[in-house]
Amino acid sequence: MRIGIVCYPTFGGSGVLATELGKALADKGHHVHFITYQQPVRLNVFSANIFYHEVSVPSYPLFDYPPYELALASTMVDVILNHDLDLLHVHYAIPHASAAYMAKQILIKKGREIPVITTLHGTDITLVGRDKTYEPVVTFSINESDAITAVSHNLKEETFRWFAIEKDIEVIENFVDNSRYNKKPIDAFRKVIAPNDEKILIHASNFRKIKRVNDVIQVFANVHQQIPSKLLLVGDGPERRSMEDLVRKLQVQEDVRFLGKQDQIEEILLVSDLFILPSEYESFGLAAMEAMAANVPVISSDAGGLPEININGETGYTAAVGDVKTMSECAINLLSNADLLQQFRKNAKAQAMKFDLQNIVPQYEKLYSRFCRMVCEA
Repeated sequence: MRIGIVCYPTFGGSGVLATELGKALADKGHHVHFITYQQPVRLNVFSANIFYHEVSVPSYPLFDYPPYELALASTMVDVILNHDLDLLHVHYAIPHASAAYMAKQILIKKGREIPVITTLHGTDITLVGRDKTYEPVVTFSINESDAITAVSHNLKEETFRWFAIEKDIEVIENFVDNSRYNKKPIDAFRKVIAPNDEKILIHASNFRKIKRVNDVIQVFANVHQQIPSKLLLVGDGPERRSMEDLVRKLQVQEDVRFLGKQDQIEEILLVSDLFILPSEYESFGLAAMEAMAANVPVISSDAGGLPEININGETGYTAAVGDVKTMSECAINLLSNADLLQQFRKNAKAQAMKFDLQNIVPQYEKLYSRFCRMVCEA
């Protein structure tokens, strides 16, 4: 098949999932065309079956804000016509689903039809999409999609709760490429981070308020009082400066490292002991699933779709949003018991295997085959 993938090219979960999906499809022989404003951060390999089309937005004094959605729709039309795409798969409703609808209508006028599949990822529904400024467009463009998927059952329920959706939503969960994590941790790397064999806690996100990075630091400070430990904070975003201030306020700055954005996070996860994800909401929790793939148990909130992947008392522990006390107690208990920690590591990996790309990608291929001009080969 010739598949167009529209996504954000950033470190967020929707961009990561879309890019990894495209790479996996290309490995299976499909031609994948990425359409976005810059090369996706996870598109770090060469493949003869992968193509990248940059959306260029001209700057005119007339516009206070560049009309990205219009430029995106035009680029979609150009790529579909010139590369004879079979379908368009857009990730994240805003503005990709609405731009896809516009492109589809333009193509109909040109005598060309193309199916559009929209995948909902989380904050496009639970935060941005519910804003009254965007809600009518979001609802309309989702309903105009030929197929709709959501990355968790919770997100499907939230979408029906907040939007007047007129068709079914198919749940196809996020996935992880477990093969990336099937390697031995680098002992020398761990020694640099924890020279005295301290426990290593880790968090990865885009440092927005919804991620509650302040809770991560509070949990670490509590753990740090009882267990020699280090904290690795991977990512960047608007909350980083205030989090640096909090680290200094709690006087744990000597044992906390801000690592910024990392392309090869698997190397870091493989030397870690515990992943902390206390988010106010996660539609799925891809960062937690990647940690599990690296045999790292998770302490998380019980918000959104997190309980679907982080099984309380098996792969880690869950607690109510903001319950730093319980999260800290669970972390201390787990890190203090070597046998329990080892069992949770095994459980985490087993859970990640259920969401391996080899199990999930065929679900997308099956969905595509219902709408494509070509029959999807097994």
